[in-house]
Amino acid sequence: MDTNPLAAQIEAIADQVIELIESGTPSPIILVDGRTGSGKTTFAAALQNRLFQKGESAPRVIHMDDLYEGWDGLQAGVDYLIRQILNPLSRREGASWQEYDWAAVDESKPDKVGARTGAWREFRGGTPLIIEGVGSLSRVAAEQADLRIWLEADQAVRQARIAARGADGDGDGSWFAMWTAQEADFYAREKSDEIADLTIRS
Repeated sequence: MDTNPLAAQIEAIADQVIELIESGTPSPIILVDGRTGSGKTTFAAALQNRLFQKGESAPRVIHMDDLYEGWDGLQAGVDYLIRQILNPLSRREGASWQEYDWAAVDESKPDKVGARTGAWREFRGGTPLIIEGVGSLSRVAAEQADLRIWLEADQAVRQARIAARGADGDGDGSWFAMWTAQEADFYAREKSDEIADLTIRS
């Protein structure tokens, strides 16, 4: 028997999602938010795997990292999520979006990291949809989701995780400082932790 409390919480959430499907919601939308380093990507992958084991098809996962417009584009990514993915799905239409390419060069904006020139993606429903990342849980997005999850982790834990991945390649840390300022502003405005259905310590 697995005594890992996080695993038990994932199991309970997976059961809840399965119940939504069985009660007539074929594509439940699950938002997973939390500050940088709180474990969102790992949590979303674990939930995806458990739902795949319990259900008939693999849930789709969308990473906010693929929607942001660079280090200074958190809000642009949030707006893009709502415009290109959540709004069409709420109208029972298919969603399509273009990923942000962090390695691209935008000649019109030489000081900007990357450009929205990545692969086009689509989601037509039929399976659960997990959206994870900073900014996934805004007030607007919350209204269109079936389950809203906030991940909480001690600051020391988050800092250790961030250091282990080298701030995702941000050389001198200047871009990352810009990012954390946007993150703080977003959460102060949207109160994501307060509008979540569940708060989980990771």
